Amino acid sequence: MQDKFIEGTKLDLGITILTEQEIIDFAKAFDPLYFHTDKEAAKKSIFKTLVASGPHLFTLVHRNKWIPLFGDTVLAGLGVNNWKFIQPVYPNQEIHSSVTLVKVKINEEKQHAAVTWQYEFKDQKGEMVQCLEMTVLHKIN
Repeated sequence: MQDKFIEGTKLDLGITILTEQEIIDFAKAFDPLYFHTDKEAAKKSIFKTLVASGPHLFTLVHRNKWIPLFGDTVLAGLGVNNWKFIQPVYPNQEIHSSVTLVKVKINEEKQHAAVTWQYEFKDQKGEMVQCLEMTVLHKIN
């Protein structure tokens, strides 16, 4: 299992596209601000259109792409750092996601590793729209 956690490993998590309805549904449940939930009212916001809630993109990619790869090894989450919402995410925008293992601290005695993951979300031009660091405690055997 240790070979699953090698510093510097970068994984492509593919393309994610959020529809207008997905943006509205997520926001109604978790972040009911008008520029996430009301297409007409959003036109009067600084964004001039509907935009995704900050956590929406990460939540979806984490649940659908990362957990199937690593969820069976998770013991506990240890923290999220430096979560940056750099640019808005618009409906039907292609966002490319990747995650890099930036730090692995193995505890052989306890058979676990604290792994720091760097998520990156980029638009079609390759410009960063969001990034964050997440540290997770994983079992290694």
